[in-house]
Amino acid sequence: MSSAPRRLATRRQVLAGSAATAASVAFTGAFTELFSGTADARGHSGYGPLVPDPDGLLDLPKGFRYRVLSREGDPLRSGEGLVPSNHDGMAAFAGSHGRVHLVRNHENRVTGRIAVPTVEGLTYDPMGKGGCTALELDGRGHVRGERVAIAGTAVNCAGGPTPWNTWLTCEETEDKAGTNGYTKDHGFVFEVDGADPRRTGAVPLTAMGRFQHEAVAIDPRNGIVYETEDAFEKPFGLFYRFLPERPLGGRGSLRAGGALEAMRVPGVPDLSVIQETGATFDRIEWVPVPDPQAAQTPIRHQDFGPKGITHAQKLEGCYWGGSSVYFVSSFAHSAEGSAADHFGQVWRYEPKRRRLTLVIVFGPDTDVQLPGESPDNICLAAGGGLMVCEDGGGAQHVLGVTRRGEVYAMARGAQNIGTDEEPEWGEFAGVTFSPDGATMFVNCYTPGTTFAVTGPWR
Repeated sequence: MSSAPRRLATRRQVLAGSAATAASVAFTGAFTELFSGTADARGHSGYGPLVPDPDGLLDLPKGFRYRVLSREGDPLRSGEGLVPSNHDGMAAFAGSHGRVHLVRNHENRVTGRIAVPTVEGLTYDPMGKGGCTALELDGRGHVRGERVAIAGTAVNCAGGPTPWNTWLTCEETEDKAGTNGYTKDHGFVFEVDGADPRRTGAVPLTAMGRFQHEAVAIDPRNGIVYETEDAFEKPFGLFYRFLPERPLGGRGSLRAGGALEAMRVPGVPDLSVIQETGATFDRIEWVPVPDPQAAQTPIRHQDFGPKGITHAQKLEGCYWGGSSVYFVSSFAHSAEGSAADHFGQVWRYEPKRRRLTLVIVFGPDTDVQLPGESPDNICLAAGGGLMVCEDGGGAQHVLGVTRRGEVYAMARGAQNIGTDEEPEWGEFAGVTFSPDGATMFVNCYTPGTTFAVTGPWR
C-alpha cells in the first residue's frame, strides 16, 4: 500500500509562460478541492451515507448488499490449490447462458503469502509467484467454478479487457532472468482467456514492451493499446501506445507484434506540474521507443532525443470510455523526485484530436473516514461517470464520480488489518461491472477478498 500523501502548503504555479505557449495550455476550471469530502454530505448526487457492516467486511449505502465470492486461503474449486493472495486488477466478461467470467490478478512478488499454483501448460516461469485466477458465476451470481488462469508470472498488478473478451494481465516489474531466482525475463503483458485459459496459455506479448506495467486500455475503433507504467523511482513512468500489426484481430492477434511509442507533451517533462482541472494540451506527440525489450536500459531511461519525453509518478489505472482513454496518476511527491506534489489526477486523452486534458484533481484528506487521496484502478460506472479505487492512508473507499464531476463514497473497507490502537485497511482494486451493469465486482487487496455488490444502481 502506498504511503499517504502530505498536505500541500500552497498552490503551485502550473507552467512558466514559455512552456504554456509551446504546449497550447488552456485552463477551463478549478476544482482542486473536489475530493475533500463526501458528496452526499454536501447534498450532491450519490446513494446516501455508508452504513457500517455488522459483519465488519464492507460498508455500503442503504439498499445495497454484498456477497463474498472468494477469499485468499480458501481451496480453489478446481482442486489446484489455494486461492492466492494480493487480489488486484480484474474484469468481467459475458459467458453463455447468462454466466459471467471474472479474471482476477494476484500481485505476488518473490516473497508472498500464497502464490498462484503452477499448472502445466499455464505456467510461464515456475519461480514466478503471481498470475491470474478465473471465477465462473451462474445467472444468479453464484460461483460455479474457480481455477488458475495463468501462473509463473510476477507482480500482476492491473491490466485491461480486450474487445474480443480476453484479459491482458500486466507484470509490474523489470526483473530479468537470474534476478530474485527467476528463470525468465519479466515485465511483460500476457493475454488470458477467462472462459478457457488453455486457449491463450502463458505467452508474453513482448512487442508491447518490457517495463513496470500497470494497466492497459484498447481503442475499440482501431485496436491501439494504451499502457501505463508505474515506476517506483525517478525517472518515473511513461504513458505508452502500442500499434499492433494485426489490430482487432481477436484472441492471439497481439502476438503478431507491432510498434511501441511513448507520449510526449511538448514543454511538459513531468505531468505533476499541472495542477488545474481543465488544463488542456493539444498537439500531443508519440515518440518511437528505442528498445522496447529494454535489453540493457529500462525504457524510461532511454534516449528519446533532445526534446526528451514526459514522465509522471504513479501512473496506474487506465480505461477506455466513449472516444477517450482515461489514465490515473495516483500521487506525486516532490520529496521522492516529482517536479510538484499532488494527491491524485485523472487524465483524458482524445486520440482523434491528439488532446490531453486533466479532468479530475484529488484534494487533501481531512478525516480518515472521508475520501480524498490516491486514486488507483478506475472503470466506467454502469450508469455513467467513473468508479475509482482509493489507495492511500486511512480508510479505503471505492469512490463514484458523476458525469457532473461530483464525488460520493460508494463503499468503504471494514476489515481492519492493523490494531485497535492503530487501525489499517487494505486498499481496493479491480473495480468492474457485470456485462448487464447490475453487479459491481471489487477486490480488497489484503486480506484478498472478492466482493459482488448489488442494489438500486441508477
